[in-house]
Amino acid sequence: MIGCELCGEDSSGRYLCDRHTTALAKRLDDLPTLYAEVGECLVPRRSGWGDIIATKGAAGPRSPLNEDVLDMVNTARAAEVVHLWRVDVQRVRWPRHGAPPPGGLAADCRWLGMELEWIASSYPAAGDLASEVRDLEAQARSIVGDSAPRPQRLGTCIAITAEGVVCGAVITRLPGQTRIQCRWCRYVYETGLDWMRLQELQPKDAA
Repeated sequence: MIGCELCGEDSSGRYLCDRHTTALAKRLDDLPTLYAEVGECLVPRRSGWGDIIATKGAAGPRSPLNEDVLDMVNTARAAEVVHLWRVDVQRVRWPRHGAPPPGGLAADCRWLGMELEWIASSYPAAGDLASEVRDLEAQARSIVGDSAPRPQRLGTCIAITAEGVVCGAVITRLPGQTRIQCRWCRYVYETGLDWMRLQELQPKDAA
């Protein structure tokens, strides 16, 4: 039986657990709107001279923006990445079909969203797809000022392994997450008693 490729939790033989399947669906739904906002926030790198602002004290006109950011975070790049995933999913699911033509970020996100049940259950690269879509979302949110929630460090795993030693792996969770499975020993934390014991049994010298 395989676990979720992102968190390692039991996913009943699927490549993504229900939580990460739902998160991927939401990200695919949000990406087109997020990157439309990115387009409003950033001036294209190859704009005309009239769009470049001369700053006080500068030797000449220069862009007020980090041009490397413009190259890395834009709708065209997001559309390319998502389209490549659509091509690969279609290749695996329908190998006799030809590659789909580029349809734009919104169309490709919508197509992947409609295939998400199959992706989560049958696509071996589902974890990589979910990770890359998550990265695209994080990059966009870093520009529009709406940062994705960061994992909270809870401490180190207190479970006793088969070798008779304390696991000690770092345990983290996202805001609102109530069930955590240690990625190393697979011990599950989900009850109030679990959280209390995790806190009480942390090493005394823990930061």
